[in-house]
Amino acid sequence: MAAYWFLFGFAACGAMLEAQRAPSAPRSINVLWLVSALAIATMVGLRDEVGADWISYMQMLAGAGRSSFGRALEIGDPGYQLINWMAYQLGGGIYLVNIICATLFVWGLFRLAGTQPRPWLALLVAVPYLIIVVAMGYTRQAVALGILMAGLANFVRGGSTIRILLYVAVAALFHRTAVIAFCLVALASERSRFINVLIAIAASYFLYDIFISGEINGLVERYIEAKYSSQGAAIRIAMNMFAAVLFWLAGSRMEFSERERRLWQNYSLAAAGLLFLLLVLPSSTAVDRMALYILPLQLVVLSRLPLAIGQFTGKIAVAGYLLLVQFVWLNFSQYARYWVPYQWVLS
Repeated sequence: MAAYWFLFGFAACGAMLEAQRAPSAPRSINVLWLVSALAIATMVGLRDEVGADWISYMQMLAGAGRSSFGRALEIGDPGYQLINWMAYQLGGGIYLVNIICATLFVWGLFRLAGTQPRPWLALLVAVPYLIIVVAMGYTRQAVALGILMAGLANFVRGGSTIRILLYVAVAALFHRTAVIAFCLVALASERSRFINVLIAIAASYFLYDIFISGEINGLVERYIEAKYSSQGAAIRIAMNMFAAVLFWLAGSRMEFSERERRLWQNYSLAAAGLLFLLLVLPSSTAVDRMALYILPLQLVVLSRLPLAIGQFTGKIAVAGYLLLVQFVWLNFSQYARYWVPYQWVLS
């Protein structure tokens, strides 16, 4: 458990000491920032038997490795299966798979955090759940989320809808559910609402046809008909809703550009929609998995809270909230035993 608290403390120190930076200011290469990215990628990638799905991922690796290249790509998400197949052939095992996936996740996380006025505070927001739980537990969705975060960073810096479509398509190679994020971004473009809706519908159908249509029966059977439930789903969705409410209450003081305001408005509405779905769908697991793609909302909104309520007060409030989240999860979650103690391959 000490490793997780060291990670939290390291990010917290950076957050408390950093000065606000204008989002449009040119980025300078910060050695400590790069070192922290390397450290997180190493901690996530070289973990050993950490995460509730560790055995499942080992089985995926073995299944892909023993198959032909073409067959390996057919029996799962092709991006992740490609990495599995290559790692098996090279003899790198699950650790090579995880370090590649961790690098992709960290790349996206740091790109999005780097677009915020306080990048270190954004990184701190990511620690308790996005890094510790998602990146170390849900490898495929962590990669998909990392690529999506890189796409979001590109979008808020002026990237086109076509470019975000490419990011989403690549993310979907690692987990098909990533396609749900496209509409949230496409509808935030500066074009007229009518044109945005047409583009969103057309591109969403394209993504659905490629990534989802052949798997829809299996997804419905696994997540809806089986009525799978995720312990803590309500809490995690409530955390997204908390960020959404902060955005609605104080977003006007958080110095968002017009494009960013529309983007995070869409994410906030999606957070509210998922709360509704949690109440009406028989499977909380289905909603919980979709809610993972709303997590960037927390990173962005909470890291900008000091702009709305004052630098010192805002930093202390965010750090205190995150400390409580991490403490409760590590000590009271039913599944924390799969993460505690932290182990890595060199120990």
